[in-house]
Amino acid sequence: MELRHLRSFVVAARALHFGKAAEELGVSSSTLTLQIQELERALQARLFDRTKRSVALTQAGVAFLAETLAVLDRFDRAVNVGRRAGRGQLGRIALGYVGSAAFSGVLQHQMQRFRADWPDVTLHARELPMDQVAACIDAGTVDIGFVRLPVPLPAGIASHVLVRDGFCLALPSGHRLAGSGGRRHGPAVKARDLADEDFIVPEQDLGLREVARRGRFTPRIGAVPGSLLAVVTHVSLGVGVAVLPSIVKDVLALPNVVFRQVAGADIPSTIAAIYRRHERTPTVRHFIGQILQTEPVVASPFPLA
Repeated sequence: MELRHLRSFVVAARALHFGKAAEELGVSSSTLTLQIQELERALQARLFDRTKRSVALTQAGVAFLAETLAVLDRFDRAVNVGRRAGRGQLGRIALGYVGSAAFSGVLQHQMQRFRADWPDVTLHARELPMDQVAACIDAGTVDIGFVRLPVPLPAGIASHVLVRDGFCLALPSGHRLAGSGGRRHGPAVKARDLADEDFIVPEQDLGLREVARRGRFTPRIGAVPGSLLAVVTHVSLGVGVAVLPSIVKDVLALPNVVFRQVAGADIPSTIAAIYRRHERTPTVRHFIGQILQTEPVVASPFPLA
């Protein structure tokens, strides 16, 4: 029993005229009759009562028609789903991100854009430690990542910058370098004035290393709590100071924390999407294409004192 038998049966059952049914199917009447006979032998049941003047469905034919229509409808839907998935219109994409990608809004923006264009593709996003995102993409458990560069990338992983910003200082509001009045934003701080501080270090220490280089000191590490929220929380508790992405000053307004610019040239940093260079999955390729069409955004500058 093949699909052609089922389709022929449905056409014949609706027409109740083998000549008209054969014409609609583009076969001869004898071919259609043979297909129906093969189907009846497979089912061991008679589907039509035929006379020279009329054709009618038997009770078995009526029951079989209802099930056959359901089978063909399900088959057609399966074919449609397969074709749409092959075009990248259906599927699932696993995203990995670090906190600053979410704080900057770049993760939300990319997901919203993609959902608008591909509403039937499921996006699953989860926060990961900075040093695990690229490895997960390389292993295939994550499709696209959003990280703060620089991070080591395997040979098969590429990146595209989405946000350009820099670093700033987070200080307890009563700190000697916080300036008068405990204002949230105030005078720039010279790197050399931080030589005796205890530093709370985020996952990426690029900013701290540059501050230490400028100030010509070896930083004293007070804690490495993990997420940016945890780092700012430690600062608010007076545990130490931190060098953080400037975007944090706009989204993590914890009590007892002020932000200050580092004197001198800005310390640059970027948020980027990372992905497999030779991605084969159509849905993921669509998302990568969207990313590559996105021009980098320059984060808002640090406000003047």
